Amino acid sequence: MPLMEPYRVKVVEPIPILTRADREAAMARAGYNPFNLRADEITIDLLSDSGTGALSAAQQAAGAIGDETYAGSASWFRFREVVDELTGYPHIFPVHQGRAAERILFNALLEPGQLCVSNTHFDTTRANVLLAGGKPVDLPCAAAADLDSDHPFKGDIDLDALRAALEGPESVGVVVMTITNNGGGGQPVSMANLTAVRDLCREHGVPFFLDAARFAENAWLVVQREPGWSDKTPAEVARAAFELADGAVASLKKDAIAHIGGFLALRDPELAAQCELVLIATEGFRTYGGLAGRDLEMLAQGLREVVDPRYLAARAAATRYLGDLIKAAGVSIVEPAGIHALYLNAGRLLTHLPPAQYPGHALATELYLAGGIRCAELGTLYLGEEDENGVLLKAAPYELVRLAIPRRVYTQSHLEYVAEVVGEIAKNPERVPGYRMVSAPKLLRHFNCRVEPIRA
Repeated sequence: MPLMEPYRVKVVEPIPILTRADREAAMARAGYNPFNLRADEITIDLLSDSGTGALSAAQQAAGAIGDETYAGSASWFRFREVVDELTGYPHIFPVHQGRAAERILFNALLEPGQLCVSNTHFDTTRANVLLAGGKPVDLPCAAAADLDSDHPFKGDIDLDALRAALEGPESVGVVVMTITNNGGGGQPVSMANLTAVRDLCREHGVPFFLDAARFAENAWLVVQREPGWSDKTPAEVARAAFELADGAVASLKKDAIAHIGGFLALRDPELAAQCELVLIATEGFRTYGGLAGRDLEMLAQGLREVVDPRYLAARAAATRYLGDLIKAAGVSIVEPAGIHALYLNAGRLLTHLPPAQYPGHALATELYLAGGIRCAELGTLYLGEEDENGVLLKAAPYELVRLAIPRRVYTQSHLEYVAEVVGEIAKNPERVPGYRMVSAPKLLRHFNCRVEPIRA
């Protein structure tokens, strides 16, 4: 079957197309940090798939009937009905986005010094654990270390390491499984692994939660790859995953295909009562959580649309298509291709740059300079550690660049353009300069740092 989007375009937006000189000036002004670029300086924006999707006509129509009543709005009840059907959790709280749910949950569950164990914490999740006084610990499965293998579930947690952590000398406050594993290359988590995590957590009396921002995409890959699940619908697989956990946090800016919103969902009534107090004090009343009624309506509709097998099949095919084009151009990706993003192996392409010169960031910057493509580094700039003099103490295990694909935004020709730009860079990779740090905050530095190129 040829690649075809299962929708047609009803509204269009012009794409900014700048000259190379314009892009060079923009990146210099931004301190060579893509987060500092303006939207009107971006041709193809693959920085994030969070809140960047295109709304459907049905979502737009749903927003028009949003009930803006402060407490107990009709929109809240419609939102709760959809989330309850999806998850089965009795206590559901809307929040303005996923990191708000993380903050509330971790402050309720983590004592100072306790461990938060995960397959891989993403950046804001890690930050919220630290801000709550906890210690984030990543335990990815052994297969995740081989970027080239076609192992179907590299997002799994290492079960032996998890058992050791639960039995170890340090107290574990919570186990969080991210589905799909964004920080681990966008790889899915198997139902078998989630079941084993559930069993270990129950054995040791430790709460088990899902970070379910991409629950539908994980469910689709389970249907495609895991024996025993091929006859299930994505909605059925997602419900089965939620049933294994004690609760979930979710940014609905991803798999609800909306621009804002999230939820915190729980089983334990005492924990729910504790979280509700913090929610009301910091986000809003329990029936709106910082969201407008129109947002709740669009989220509810998006949660219905995202589990459509036709939508998920087309989205997975588009990402796989881009991955095949990039590999044909001679650039390695994290295999197998996931759904929400492709991860380029910048360390393998830019062999002339040591980790201290941030090869992942160098490739991400060059993609913008060469073609106006904005994306994000997941390498030493993000994960590395330096001393007070800027000397690298610990490099990231891999130098990756994430191309996050917004939902229902770019067509096949846009993806082909991205692949062409990657291919042009791959023809002369030694021309890409390294970078040095100019200034950076102590936490989440990739959002706010400023760097500069190292000129030969």
